[in-house]
Parts: sequence; structure tokens; C-alpha cells
Amino acid sequence: MFPLTLTIRITALLAALLFACAAGAQNDDYQEAQKLFRSGQHAQALERVDIFLKAKGNARDARARFLKGLIFTEQNKTADAIRIFSGLTEDYPELPEPYNNLAVLYAQQGQYDKARSSLELSIRTHPSYATAHENLGDIYAKMASQAYDKALQLDKANTGAQTKLGLIKELFSSSGRSVKPSSGKGDTGKVETTVAAATKPAVVAAPVAVAPAPAAIAPAASTKADPVTKAAEPSPAKTTPPGNAAADVLKAVNGWAQAWSSNDVGGYLGYYANDFKTPRGEPRSDWEASRKERIAKPKKIDVKVEVPKVVFNNNNRVSVTFRQNYNSPNLKVSSMKTLVLVKNGHRWLIQQELVGS
Repeated sequence: MFPLTLTIRITALLAALLFACAAGAQNDDYQEAQKLFRSGQHAQALERVDIFLKAKGNARDARARFLKGLIFTEQNKTADAIRIFSGLTEDYPELPEPYNNLAVLYAQQGQYDKARSSLELSIRTHPSYATAHENLGDIYAKMASQAYDKALQLDKANTGAQTKLGLIKELFSSSGRSVKPSSGKGDTGKVETTVAAATKPAVVAAPVAVAPAPAAIAPAASTKADPVTKAAEPSPAKTTPPGNAAADVLKAVNGWAQAWSSNDVGGYLGYYANDFKTPRGEPRSDWEASRKERIAKPKKIDVKVEVPKVVFNNNNRVSVTFRQNYNSPNLKVSSMKTLVLVKNGHRWLIQQELVGS
């Protein structure tokens, strides 16, 4: 089972809806809780968000409750997270994100019928919510694979079931996503890389690099902007990064984000290596055509790269993991992404994109 995408930010609809809820509230506590959450300090974030919710008039604040649900999710407190998101669907049934996140949690537990129902409700409230549509497709695929497995247990000679199950497995394999049930980790936007204990890579702690037109962290998002494949990276070899290589790598990543933000299709595609691994194994020409449409169509795009970490696998290959914040008039999303770059002359070019969604 490939991991579903967890909504980690809230739509503008929710922000507007909460204007009255948060009137006169102690927003400093909420903002601090959000910052602590984004920096991985989940226990401290929970303390601050509870302080905010206990303040007069804040008990029903959907932003803070949504954030609390995310904190519980990151802490693997699934029952508490389900309770929070379920409460939000009851109090704010017009919002799609809580339904989507419930589906992710149910899927982690193998409760695919409940996951499907939650996603259908999410789509009913917001028919253009692409994340929920993709997640629903994943659930259907998982349920189909289980049904074909059962058919083969009852009739091993059923060639039709064998063929269909093979097609599903091939689909998962070509997309770099597994048909196995999710372990629960990696479903919340984290990119997990396996590193052999004896071959720990050199890690460069890099400063936050941001693309042009930075905006304040906003609790808003609805769908997934740039679905790309999650795949396992090869175990990196121990090496020492040469000179200012980390700065050069980050310059390339920020240049890529800037070209994207500027609707510069040619410049954006110029950051990809000739041997770039397309997300689903489709022809390079088809992938480029799709990217051209996505980049050129929005009137305004803002792509930000936050908290990048550079890992050198060797002197000519590097991985950069960061939080990508994408904003356009119709789409806002925040997710973890890893770019695998290779050295080509004096330039670093993208060979693969990985996402933990």
C-alpha cells in the first residue's frame, strides 16, 4: 500500500471561517505552537496549543484543534489524532482536510472501508480536492489487490485474477510505491532514508534557503501541487563534501524554485538532468508537457524551500531534503521533498524527485 497524503495545512476557507473564532484570542500562543511544530518540537508545540485552546473563547478554534491533531499524528498517538479530526468533521463538516486526515489514519490501521468513506465525504465537501481524489484511488487499489489475493486463495488457477493483481503490483512498482500496508511512518510528509550504520553520509547543516517572494507561514492548503514518486535511495557512501559544494547545491535548488515561481518553464526544465527519472516512468516528453501546463497556467506561483538538509552520497551525487511550500491562486500545499542531484560540469542537476506523501 503506498502511503496516503496527509493534509498538514489548512485551506483559506478555514482561515476565513476562523476569523471570528479567533477574534480577541491569544494568537501568540497559536503562532508559537505552529513554529514549534514545524521545527519538530512536538511536545512543546502541544503545550502551547493547549494553552491557546484553554483561553476564553478558543475551545472550538479549528486551526488550533487541527494543529493538535497533526501533533498527535507525529507523536504516533493515532487514537487521539482520530478523536481530534473526528471532532472537527462534526463541528466543521464543510471542511475537507479533517476527513482526508482521518482517512490517512484509518488506512494506517488497515481500516480501508472507513478510509474510503472519509475520503468520499472529503470530496463531497470539496469536489476539486485533488489530494483526496488521489488518496481514494490508492484505497481502491489496495482493496482491489486484497480482493484479487482472496480470489487466488480460492482458485489458484484463476488467470484473470493473476493478471489483474500483476497489473496492480506493476503499477505500484513503476511508481516507486509499495502495495504493502503502510507502517504508519512516512504517511505525514516525512522522507525516510535508510542509511547503513557503517556508511553514514556527510551531512551539511544548511541555513534556511527561501525562493523569491517569501510569505509568512500560513495555515492553509487544500490539495497536492506536485505529486512525485517516493522511492528508496541507495545507501550513500561516506564522504567529505568538497569546499563550498553545499552552497552550490543550495544555489541550484533555490534557482529551480525561483524558475518555478517565475513561471519560467524553460529555466525550470533546465534544472533537470538528461537521465532524470520521471515520476511514473512515463516518457520524458510526456512529463515535460505536463510540467509546462502546470507551471505556465497559474497567474502567480510562489514556491519556497525551507529548512534544507544536504547529504553528500559522494562528490558527484547529493540529496537535499526540505519542506516545500507551494502557493498559487487555486492551490496551497506544504510537504517534505527530497531532490537527488548529480554534478554535470559546473552545475548540479536534478536526477530524481522523492516525496514522503
